[in-house]
Amino acid sequence: MPDPSHAELMQQNYEIRPDPHALTQNPDPSHNSSSGVDYEPHPENSIKLEPERQKIVDAITRLYSGIASEEDMRVYAEEAVYDDPWSYCDTRYKIAGQWWGIPKVMAKSQTLKTEVVSSKPHEIVFKLQQEYTPRLLHISKAVNSLVTLTLDEQGKVRYHKDMWNEKDYSHEGLGRIMKELNGDHLTKITQPPKLL
Repeated sequence: MPDPSHAELMQQNYEIRPDPHALTQNPDPSHNSSSGVDYEPHPENSIKLEPERQKIVDAITRLYSGIASEEDMRVYAEEAVYDDPWSYCDTRYKIAGQWWGIPKVMAKSQTLKTEVVSSKPHEIVFKLQQEYTPRLLHISKAVNSLVTLTLDEQGKVRYHKDMWNEKDYSHEGLGRIMKELNGDHLTKITQPPKLL
């Protein structure tokens, strides 16, 4: 059996598979989606974070809002992973390719609200509501997701998982190939700073 790749070891060591039902299910079932989860943030219920952790969440939401900066990118470790239904990136530079791409495809991306639902020594989990306005359509759409950040010993983000529904992601087969192709090659188009 071949030795696991570096990316696979990263996945095993740092990927947290949150239980979206336990973290987000609303006691009143009528407030949940058809999947039984409630990804809409309720800021009034948010867990208060220590200042250093709040800086991480603030940096990440600025990145989602299409105002990527090198300083905000430094919340990630150099060998961090970003994982969502469309992309799998295994370095900070590849992750930057995703964030530098937002202004190229979106006329506007705005964080409407957040709610921190878990804060543990090596993780932060928060609900995010992001409103996207594509350049071509100019029709705004709010999207709710569950964001899980795994932190290393230096307090850097080593694994960033963005879940759009109650399901976890496949890291196998065609889905993985498509996600890795996006992660590996988007930097050629978006051209983030090489020093990242």
